[in-house]
Amino acid sequence: MEFMDVLLKRRSTRKFNTEPITKEELDYILKAGLLAPSSMNRKPINFLVVERPETLAELAEAKDHGAELIKDADKAIVVISDTMISDTWCEDSSIALTYLHLAATDIGIGSCWVQIHMRKKDGVYAESVVRDIVKIDEHYRIAGILALGHSDDIPEPHTLEDIDKTKIHFLV
Repeated sequence: MEFMDVLLKRRSTRKFNTEPITKEELDYILKAGLLAPSSMNRKPINFLVVERPETLAELAEAKDHGAELIKDADKAIVVISDTMISDTWCEDSSIALTYLHLAATDIGIGSCWVQIHMRKKDGVYAESVVRDIVKIDEHYRIAGILALGHSDDIPEPHTLEDIDKTKIHFLV
C-alpha cells in the first residue's frame, strides 16, 4: 500500500469480529512501533501485549467512557514509557501509538487508540487504574492503549478532498 493510502485508510475501528490476529500480523505491528522515533533516540517505550480476555475486560473498564471496545478486541497494546529514561514520554508514546495504528491499517487490522493519559475512572486517573491492572511501577507513564482486531466494520477511508487546507498557514 502507498503511504498516502495508509493515511487515508487509517480509521478508528470500535467493533471487532472473532478472527484472531496471527503472530505474523502482531509482529508486523510491533516492529512498526519499535521503529518509531523518540527524543534523542532514547527509546523509553515498551509495549505490553494483552491477550487474556479477563485482562482485556479489566482494561475496558479503566476509564469512565471510551474504553469499552477493548473487551471485544483480540489484543490490546498498552504503550508504556519509562520516565527514568526520558521526560518526553507523552510525545514518544504518541508517536509510537501512531506507528502501531498505521501499521495495523497497512495490513487490514482494525485498531482504535484509547486515550488513558489525563482521563479518569470514578475520580481516579485512568493511568493509575491501568498501572494496577498490568502491574507496572510508578515511573512508567501510559499515554494510551491500542485495541486490535479483525473487523467487518472498518469505516470508509477518507479522501484527499476531506483535507481542510485552511489549517495550513504560511509565515512569510
